Amino acid sequence: MIHGVLFDLEGVLSIGGYPLPGSREALLSLRAAGIPMRFITNSTRLTRGAIVNRLSGMGLEIETSHLFSPVVAARNYLISRKLTPHLLVHPNIHSEFADLLGPPPDVVLIGDAGPDFGYEAMNRCFRLLLDGLPLLAMGCNRYFRDDSGLNLDLGPFVAALEYAAELEAIILGKPASEFFLAAVNSLDLPPQDVVMVGDDAEMDVCGALSAGLRGALVRTGKYRHGDEAKVEPLGGRVFDDIDAVVDYIL
Repeated sequence: MIHGVLFDLEGVLSIGGYPLPGSREALLSLRAAGIPMRFITNSTRLTRGAIVNRLSGMGLEIETSHLFSPVVAARNYLISRKLTPHLLVHPNIHSEFADLLGPPPDVVLIGDAGPDFGYEAMNRCFRLLLDGLPLLAMGCNRYFRDDSGLNLDLGPFVAALEYAAELEAIILGKPASEFFLAAVNSLDLPPQDVVMVGDDAEMDVCGALSAGLRGALVRTGKYRHGDEAKVEPLGGRVFDDIDAVVDYIL
């Protein structure tokens, strides 16, 4: 039986600032049934508070403490190890790390920097990596979807630095098992009793399955035809929409 749910946000509950059909009703139905939920995102362009406020504006009410973000995971990682980062992140989240900055850096931290990605910024990271600094990445998603369509996400930039510096990044967001299990542990449930619901076959569903959770892929958001072949052989389930997922859970 399923006793807990992890939801991806963009592409599952909302797209481009608008709730997807059935998302509000899905949360209400699960709450009414006493199914605890956590929300797990790989978004690194907004702070956790900004994400919660944005969802609230769509009528999707969640508690800040129930949202698991790679921005928070990265901050906790740096603090626990007393590391000083060199940042290549989106301007919106610089404030999350302001108190941790100061020369010299011990590590390179990269997020979806959006307009701040550029040759000079990437080359500065590359040189620091050649000097021996490790690379922390807040995710490795290939692309994301918004109102304009599919867009490059963090993954291609991480891959470029890994290739050039001949190293492997430490991933702090999805699909890292530790990221999923942090959310599961907050539910006080075993992983096999929790299902991850996402629109990204690799990062959401395969990542969750590797961590011992159940996985449910919805044909919304960034889903592309043929993604079923990535998850079904591993035991993942595939559903047309969030209504079908709720029926499966309940």
